Amino acid sequence: MKTIGLIGGMSWESTADYYREINEGVKQALGGLHSAKIALFSVDFEPVEKLQHQGDWQGAAAVLADAARRVEAAGADCVLICTNTMHKAARDVEQAVSIPLLHIADATAQELALHGVKKVGLLGTAFTMEQDFYKGRLQQLHGLDVMVPGEHDRKIVHDIIYQELCLGQLREPSKAHYLRIIDALAKQGAQAVILGCTEIGLLVKQADTQVMLFDTTVIHARKAVQWALS
Repeated sequence: MKTIGLIGGMSWESTADYYREINEGVKQALGGLHSAKIALFSVDFEPVEKLQHQGDWQGAAAVLADAARRVEAAGADCVLICTNTMHKAARDVEQAVSIPLLHIADATAQELALHGVKKVGLLGTAFTMEQDFYKGRLQQLHGLDVMVPGEHDRKIVHDIIYQELCLGQLREPSKAHYLRIIDALAKQGAQAVILGCTEIGLLVKQADTQVMLFDTTVIHARKAVQWALS
């Protein structure tokens, strides 16, 4: 079994789900008392969040590059960035280490392909929904037609992530907002919706809607398990 490297803490609420999902995946695959071999470096999210909203992506990338080097030094054979938004720093992380990066957008696109999804809605932080580092990768590398909510709804999705979900606050009115936005994307032609922030799956579950949801935390964690056991 290979060792999975995790860069977590953005936020730790969803990083805990990564740890659980990966260990459950290894247990299911191997049985007995097996658990995953994981090297985790968890950053302090407060300064990273400030750098994001200041537009200092170079500074934020430096934090993740340092974390990646620490994960590699701890014996990891691959590295995962346990957040969609900070995949904006994916290239910096790849250049900082000699081990492969398992990209969350690639894992998600592969899962969408298995389900025959070509036109998909995307929810996430404003950075993820509006910038090309994620949406553009889905479109250009994987040929997906990606839809995002309108400006007003993008702000709602973004604010709930930072002001509630990253703090572990799960509120029914916020879930109602998300479900309304998901339904609107489906009515506009989306065959499915990507929960493109690792915290959204804490609030919205497949049982809450008939629209097909793709939880990037679960998908990314499963990809890590497949890689580690391959």
